[in-house]
Amino acid sequence: MDLRTPSSRPIVLVVDDSVDNLVLLEYQLTSMTECAVVTAETGEAAVHLAQHSQPSLILLDILLPDINGIEVIQRLRQSPSTAGIPIVALTALARTEDRDRILDSGCDDYLAKPYDLDDLQAIVNRHLPQCCRL
Repeated sequence: MDLRTPSSRPIVLVVDDSVDNLVLLEYQLTSMTECAVVTAETGEAAVHLAQHSQPSLILLDILLPDINGIEVIQRLRQSPSTAGIPIVALTALARTEDRDRILDSGCDDYLAKPYDLDDLQAIVNRHLPQCCRL
């Protein structure tokens, strides 16, 4: 869990149990947005960080070691302080039925791994406020 929240820039919370994926996404996001990036490796840490840092966007892996991403989405949607935060699933679950289940759980968007950088950019731009985009 990375609790750094530099300055007053909008925040993107990235959740993945792979440190390599977190590092890569942090690099990609800082090069394509004006946002600060915070990271979490577990679902519990994601819920905690979302409640405390109030990110502008959450990029969420679904297959996490403690609670899965579906439960993270449900917890965030049940809390008034996090219910309106856009959540995008970044997951290896690529079957149509997985995608439908994830979107039906309250996720705002979905991107299958491995993803194309242009697709990531388009999704980030779709969900971040205009002021955050480069």
